[in-house]
Amino acid sequence: MEPVILSNTSAIDKLNNVLQQLKKTFVGKDDIIDLMGICLAGRENLFLLGPPGTAKSAMVRELARHIKGKTFEYLLTRFTEPNELFGPFDIRKLRDGDLVTNTEGMLPEASLVFLDELLNANSAILNSLLMALNEKIFRRGKETKKLPALIFIGASNHLPEEEALQALFDRFLIRVHCGNVDPAQLEKVLHAGWDMEQTTETDYTGITEEEVRYLQTLTTSIDLSVVRPAYIELVQLLRNAGVQISDRRAVKLQRLIAASALLCNRRTALRSDLWVLRYIWDTEEQQEVIAGIVNVAVATDESHPQQHPRANINSTPDADIIYEEVLQMTAQWDTASGAERALIKDRLRYLNGRSEWISSETQRNYVLQPIEDLWQKIIQTA
Repeated sequence: MEPVILSNTSAIDKLNNVLQQLKKTFVGKDDIIDLMGICLAGRENLFLLGPPGTAKSAMVRELARHIKGKTFEYLLTRFTEPNELFGPFDIRKLRDGDLVTNTEGMLPEASLVFLDELLNANSAILNSLLMALNEKIFRRGKETKKLPALIFIGASNHLPEEEALQALFDRFLIRVHCGNVDPAQLEKVLHAGWDMEQTTETDYTGITEEEVRYLQTLTTSIDLSVVRPAYIELVQLLRNAGVQISDRRAVKLQRLIAASALLCNRRTALRSDLWVLRYIWDTEEQQEVIAGIVNVAVATDESHPQQHPRANINSTPDADIIYEEVLQMTAQWDTASGAERALIKDRLRYLNGRSEWISSETQRNYVLQPIEDLWQKIIQTA
């Protein structure tokens, strides 16, 4: 059945334009930026996993500037108190015996919330955060306030180890790895970063909060009936592979499938919109397994001009491709010039890091051995 195309696409075009501008600024981060757009339209939360210095905070701040709404950003520590996130009690009303929170400039008033080092959260703020993330509600004592947050984005350089933090992590439906950019793209990164330094506030075009809320409402009108049988089958396959997909998560994921269709100006979902399920992993080891299962499901769909561009792109590392490239660099090392050797070493560091994300231990060791051999060769000729 031919998918129905949306007629009024002004807000959709604005959000897609914002995403394109972000991609020009942040080279090599297209998958993360696309997922930001999907989660924003689907009103679901996004988790970024990666080391410091990989542009996690910068991307979120840039997205916030394009939305032109109130933003709340906070770096969590083990000692963060509820007042630091939700605001202190109003002293004036406290004198009258009323426990009312002064939320001005704090999380309860923000349209975009970014919680850096999320998994440092302690028990004092955990319950309040869980309710805010899951139900978009702030509750403190007798106070109950609906939150205006369009999206919560969390970031960390590690995954949860404690059971209490696993519950917090579970509130982020989509998870994506944010690593260093391929050294081959470093020149583009430098140019884009320099251009960003010279950009002024007036150079920004964006989308309003009201338009994003309209998109979030529009997402619920997307017809999922055609793709639902394939979605049910995919959920069962992932569950059989050991991926924990609760009924609650399965229901919520439909919003992101719908958001994929919406951002492609469609009123009906395609099987290819199931690509978003690549990013529901709980552990690093699951990434390649999930991607493999989802890619098979997506590949059975016929290509369509309105198909989401991310559908046929897989960002998980390919062991065979890395292996062949390392062998090629090893053959080039002896005759390489000083400048060429510097590039080889930079590239090898990058591939070394990528190899750690190969879930199969056999394949990972298969790739890491020639990498180690080349490092030994480099050390001996230093």
